[in-house]
Amino acid sequence: MAYQNITASVSPEDIQQIKAALQTIQQKLPFLITLSTEERRKLVKMGDKSLAFVSNSVTAAQSNPNILPSSFDVEEFVRDYQLAIILNELLISMQQITEQVDDTLLAVGSEAMTSSLTVYDYVKTAAKNTPGLKTLSEQLGERFKAIRSKSAKPASSLE
Repeated sequence: MAYQNITASVSPEDIQQIKAALQTIQQKLPFLITLSTEERRKLVKMGDKSLAFVSNSVTAAQSNPNILPSSFDVEEFVRDYQLAIILNELLISMQQITEQVDDTLLAVGSEAMTSSLTVYDYVKTAAKNTPGLKTLSEQLGERFKAIRSKSAKPASSLE
């Protein structure tokens, strides 16, 4: 469906329920971790292309446990694989929701900014003849000061 102007709101009760649902997800996944950039870089990655390899390795380990050293925990390997499959499925669902929230935020943010620009234009125009609007016009204009000062700098500036 093509994007059209969004007219919606979320009740305080719904917001609380959504936040509670997110907390429930975190509570149901208490083992989730946060990796540093360096830790992420060092880890061996299992992407979509490696899924069949890992699946076949699980089958090989379960079918032939005698070829593996006794220190190799086949059950832990199977648990890791199964958890990876489940987390990947959950991630796909969460990414779809995240993408929709992000797209909707972008759209309604654009709508709000467009309306704000219209209001600012009217306030600037009205401030020329209407007492008391000059301060408001200047306050709204603060948003654009940094942009104007950057564009006013000479091209040779190194900033």
